[in-house]
Amino acid sequence: MPFRLTPDRRAARMERDLFTAHEGEGKPDMLTANIDGGARGNPGPAGYGVLIRDAKGEKIAELGEYLGHQTNNFAEYSGLLAALRYALEHGHSAMRVISDSELLVKQIKGQYKVKSPGLRELYDAAQDLISGLEYFRIEHALREKNRDADRLANQAMDRGMGRAIGAQPPTAESKELRGIVRDGVVEFLGEKFSEGVMVKIKRARE
Repeated sequence: MPFRLTPDRRAARMERDLFTAHEGEGKPDMLTANIDGGARGNPGPAGYGVLIRDAKGEKIAELGEYLGHQTNNFAEYSGLLAALRYALEHGHSAMRVISDSELLVKQIKGQYKVKSPGLRELYDAAQDLISGLEYFRIEHALREKNRDADRLANQAMDRGMGRAIGAQPPTAESKELRGIVRDGVVEFLGEKFSEGVMVKIKRARE
């Protein structure tokens, strides 16, 4: 479903942005979407998750998709696009989005510039879709308040990587590793790990 952000629609969007935070909250077709995206390795195996509730707070949809080898930000934007498409394809005119990605939220609000060409394409697509709504609001939440969307994103990554849903990634806890920090990045000496391996780091005693 294509939506183009024409000058008239862009002006209408700017006018809607002047509304108070609670404008549109009482609309009967209002949806609330918790979105999340992640990449194991960043970039690495990536996926997004979206939990959608209706105006009464009832869960009506769970969305998730494996995205292949992508970045965290790509996955976050993919979750937003999936939520917006769901709203428009199901005839809803109002949506509130909750994300734990401060970058995405501030870029959509126009508080941060979108410098990455890859993200710019996703940003433009999101703005096109948003222009098809009568009301749109996006807000930031801490990760612990976005657990359902995080769960769905991890399930999508597990499916794409051929893992049992909910399985814990392998860890390197069973042996001691040595490494060095350069410019804030840990480089392990003589060690290579497959994608998705989790490593715990402890500060060496001086």
